[in-house]
Amino acid sequence: MPENKTQPTDASVSDYIASRASDEQRADCAALMAMFQRLTGEPPTMWGPSIVGHGRYRYTYDSGRSGEACLAAFAIRGRELVVYLSCDGHDQQALLARVGKYKMGKSCFYFKRLADLDTAVLEQLVAGSIAEVRRKYG
Repeated sequence: MPENKTQPTDASVSDYIASRASDEQRADCAALMAMFQRLTGEPPTMWGPSIVGHGRYRYTYDSGRSGEACLAAFAIRGRELVVYLSCDGHDQQALLARVGKYKMGKSCFYFKRLADLDTAVLEQLVAGSIAEVRRKYG
């Protein structure tokens, strides 16, 4: 089976942020890293060239495909930041209704600035996502 393209690397998180982020995004990235480190107990690590992840877990799908991913992660995507979340449950959906201004893909939570969000609700979303991943994959 092929390996995942996104693997942890030795690249510098601070170099990535310095090269991609605006001044406002730098402050938001620092706040996200502090939040994710508090929730996971793990420092930031680059996953591939553009994802800042905290912690890791192993998964195996019903198909037999397995791999490793980060517990909590974000990336800089142009003018937006994206936080990777598991938001399938009723509680997570209720939190999304209260968090503020964002766009959502399948597991991608896009926003322009933390100032547009209720960061306490965002922290609950991230904590809920981590709990769901741990419940599902151990």
